[in-house]
Amino acid sequence: MVTVKYNNVYLNDYFSIASKDEEQGKIKNANMYIKDYYYGEKTAEKAEGKMQRTALSNIKDKASIDVVIGGDLSNQLGIMNNTLKEFNTSFLGVYSACATFIESMIIGSNMIASKAIKSAGILTSSHILSSERQFRFPNEYGSLKSCYTTVTITASTSALISNKASNIKIVSSTIGSVVDYNVTDVANMGAIMAPAAAKVIYNHLYNSGKQIDDYDVILTGDLGTLGLELLSVILKEEYGIKNDDKLMDAGASIYHNNQDKYMGGSGPSVIPYVFFNKILKSSKYKKILLVGTGALHNPTLVNQHNSIPSIAHAIEIEVE
Repeated sequence: MVTVKYNNVYLNDYFSIASKDEEQGKIKNANMYIKDYYYGEKTAEKAEGKMQRTALSNIKDKASIDVVIGGDLSNQLGIMNNTLKEFNTSFLGVYSACATFIESMIIGSNMIASKAIKSAGILTSSHILSSERQFRFPNEYGSLKSCYTTVTITASTSALISNKASNIKIVSSTIGSVVDYNVTDVANMGAIMAPAAAKVIYNHLYNSGKQIDDYDVILTGDLGTLGLELLSVILKEEYGIKNDDKLMDAGASIYHNNQDKYMGGSGPSVIPYVFFNKILKSSKYKKILLVGTGALHNPTLVNQHNSIPSIAHAIEIEVE
């Protein structure tokens, strides 16, 4: 795996908007919460697009953004493409499932480090009604869920990264590879993505010459409670990494147990939502490894009973 080091890339601003479900959870300090899933619109898709516009519009110095990089879970990035047509800026659409935000940050960081651009806006979102309908079953259908599944969060997050120095520095990144452990159960996202997360963590540590204890926290994307347990097992048994007290999963950190969210939250907004509103708001996390995780499936291949590959990307952050 490729690890890239940076010396001139910083996180300058961020914004997050979420729904009432997230506000009722463990993290209550997002910039904005909406009262219902529709945000004054007629469809969930239009509501998600409005959340994207809100997130991007509230970035400070947004006029200085050279390019917006990001994506969502909608087919062909349909929702985000409709959103970005209202912004007169260059746009790179990215699809890496729930690893999209981290991959977008890596792309932007590489462009800034090479001095091709000075700044990039990073944008993503997910919506429980639109995403669940596409990848699982419509909520209105009332299908029973497996006890080990995760539930899509309703949120949109944005960030501004640039060569302008701040107290949040992007140190390096590791670009992951596709991993397939022959899991065919689309409900078991934790089992699908945990191997990819373990592989990129190991390779990032190896390439950087670091140990797991060099970080205050290693935050994975949306493995959920079960997936986090599996990650710990894989790191120990396959890679000999035994100190797992630094591991935290964003999806497992959002909801209370009594909210009926099963193994936790999923979606590309999960890791930035927790990173912005929990990790950065706490003074105890100075050296951070973010590991975005994504299940690379689509409904057609799942219905054909194919195994589901996954990917994970890592980005290292230092907070002064």
